[in-house]
Amino acid sequence: MDTKLLEILACPLCKGPLIFPQPKVELICKPCRLGFPIKAGIPVMLEEEARKIPAEDEL
Repeated sequence: MDTKLLEILACPLCKGPLIFPQPKVELICKPCRLGFPIKAGIPVMLEEEARKIPAEDEL
């Protein structure tokens, strides 16, 4: 993931910052506990495409 792109992307729900944990293939919003997939190198920033991260999973 390009670091410049990561700097300008934000969570579409809370507008907060996203993290890109290696080697995952998703961008994580910690406050919303959502994982946004990256498909063919392009982040999919749609709420309906996001994975809900269970409370017991560490971020």
